[in-house]
Amino acid sequence: MFGGGGLNPRKMQQMMKQMGIDVEELDAEEVIIRTGDEELYFDGAQVTKMDAQGQETYQIVGEPNVRETGADEADALEEGEAAADDGGIPEADVEIVAQRAGVTESTAREALEENDGDLAAAVSQLE
Repeated sequence: MFGGGGLNPRKMQQMMKQMGIDVEELDAEEVIIRTGDEELYFDGAQVTKMDAQGQETYQIVGEPNVRETGADEADALEEGEAAADDGGIPEADVEIVAQRAGVTESTAREALEENDGDLAAAVSQLE
């Protein structure tokens, strides 16, 4: 950046401070960069924030892992379709109401549907 290949790091920091450039190391646990079709995520990356005359710049040093974003969206869509097939009531909610009220799952599902998915109202109705 400044051509200081052989400069002492302390001297480099002093020069940057004189030029109004503030550098800060961030203790980042994870960094995620999302693009249209994939995510780059860095675990334990070294992140440096540089503030030069009000303009902040972040530098990430580390090896990224890559995952496609389309696969996550397809899984979520399939789960949503399964919930919609059952009248929009998630199976976990049906199980909770059935267990709390001591009734069958079909009775619990009916109570949830009558109460627009409100767990507390369904349990109250069944007790």
